[in-house]
Amino acid sequence: MNRLNISVSPHFHAKATTRSIMLDVIIALLPTTIAGVWIYGLRSLAVLAVGIGSAVIAEFIFNLIAKKPCTVGDLSAVVTGLLLALSVHSNMPLWQVAIGAAFAIVIVKGVFGGIGQNFANPAITGRLLMAVSFGEMAKAAFPVADTVSKATPLAVLESNKMMFENGVYFIKNWKGDITGQTDLLSLFLGTRGGAIGESCTVALIIGCIYLLARKVITWQTPVSFILTVFVLSLIYTKDFNMALAYTMAGGVFIGAIFMATDYATTPYRPWGKVIFGICCGAITVLIRFWGNLPEGVSFSILFMNLLTPYIDKWTSKKPFGGEKQ
Repeated sequence: MNRLNISVSPHFHAKATTRSIMLDVIIALLPTTIAGVWIYGLRSLAVLAVGIGSAVIAEFIFNLIAKKPCTVGDLSAVVTGLLLALSVHSNMPLWQVAIGAAFAIVIVKGVFGGIGQNFANPAITGRLLMAVSFGEMAKAAFPVADTVSKATPLAVLESNKMMFENGVYFIKNWKGDITGQTDLLSLFLGTRGGAIGESCTVALIIGCIYLLARKVITWQTPVSFILTVFVLSLIYTKDFNMALAYTMAGGVFIGAIFMATDYATTPYRPWGKVIFGICCGAITVLIRFWGNLPEGVSFSILFMNLLTPYIDKWTSKKPFGGEKQ
């Protein structure tokens, strides 16, 4: 007699492994990493090396003390350290980068059971620890050839000291005198002040295309996140160029592509991903326009990480063979 046996997932096993996925993420981050080193100089290499090295060492030591299998080989610690380093500026004190990476691995990831068990994105939480604890986070680095600008484009936008004219934005000092200028192309290419990995928008888009082609991520979260920031910025500023500047002048692209798509801390269903991205974009804009900080990407993703279980519940489908409660 034929019987229908119902079993729990997974029913099919994919060829992808944690190591292969993390390797794809590292490859996708190479364009923005290379661009960051090229734009901000060799000091960026030291920040990147300390971020990655500290994350790997912290994971190795934690597993050793906790008597857990060594998981350094899955490359997840490398990705965490690299993302953390790319989200800070090249002049960041190296000891602060080391503390942020160790906190991300030990407290956010290891204590909660390791990869897949963390409640929030480790790299974002480590960066926020640094932002809250160290004033250095507010001091941005600038391209090696930049001797004019004294604040990041986003910081200038938030202080209402920037004006657009014919696609060019002019930076003003406190007296109202124009002290420098650039254009949207500079924001797109990354030749302006900011964090190592968030400045070059085109490099981040290349990384996103690679991840989409490899099916490591889906389009829902990045597109909804970035589009929400642009649309709400357009509504607020009523200026197309300003809205583009707000979208490219901060950490929206690196956050939407590489941090808001984390498997463990973001929704797994398509509509859940859309809701997650829209909410992240909306919170980012709220913090930027009405908060005390010029940037809100990290806070928005962390806040939505906490709501991920509820979003999954709201967007989940009734299991086959299950009963309505």
